[in-house]
Amino acid sequence: MDASLKGRVALVTGGASGLGRATALALAESGAHVVIADIDAAGSEETLSRVSAAGGSGEVLGLDVTQDESRRAVVADLFDRHGDTFDVLVNVAGIDRPGYITDIDLADYQRVQAVNCEGPIFLTSEFMKRVQHLPEGRTADVVHVVSLSAITSGSGAIAYNGSKAGFLNATRCIQRELREKATTLPDGSERPFPCRVQSVIPAAMDTPMMEQWGIPGHLMMPPSAVAEAIRTLLLLHPASFVPEMQIVPRLEPNFPR
Repeated sequence: MDASLKGRVALVTGGASGLGRATALALAESGAHVVIADIDAAGSEETLSRVSAAGGSGEVLGLDVTQDESRRAVVADLFDRHGDTFDVLVNVAGIDRPGYITDIDLADYQRVQAVNCEGPIFLTSEFMKRVQHLPEGRTADVVHVVSLSAITSGSGAIAYNGSKAGFLNATRCIQRELREKATTLPDGSERPFPCRVQSVIPAAMDTPMMEQWGIPGHLMMPPSAVAEAIRTLLLLHPASFVPEMQIVPRLEPNFPR
């Protein structure tokens, strides 16, 4: 086992399936204790069993990213139990509800916005309030899983594309704010804010969410490919960060653009 993440506790949202499950497995393989968070309890337990079978360490927590009380409770609980070792947050959870402008359902649209944009932003906010007090020499990590849909437009995808575009721009705002929160030392040098936020912008992955679109499997990536990219970002030297990493299938029909 590669122990590069040993001693770190990582909260992975959407961990019950798809990319969330693949990410939990990848981080556990590198030594992290993974917290599998989702509203799907059975799926989360299945992810945990796979983590354990591979020799990894993990736990399951129920989390509804759309509920402020749930977000606050999970973050508080993890810091109470794990302290400053809880220093990784990977926002994976996402949903899609197709709809054209002539028939889009308001409740569906609002639900997609809540899961894909509002939820991860405010979960990151709760996490930041805690890790901002980390001592010198420590760097916490947040990785936002956005989507290539944030920078493209597609028919019947108003809710999803709009939510991901909002999430991407919010991530850019957070990155700018953290740069401005660097501490100026007496000698004029700067100490970075003790957390970095990086984003992954993947194209289509072969996950349950994509089944509704009928894309042939050979035109999509396995979620493990993107999970490996997330792990790579977490292992970067703390003096650096990747604002946005685009990752696409080699047979993606509409890329490069």
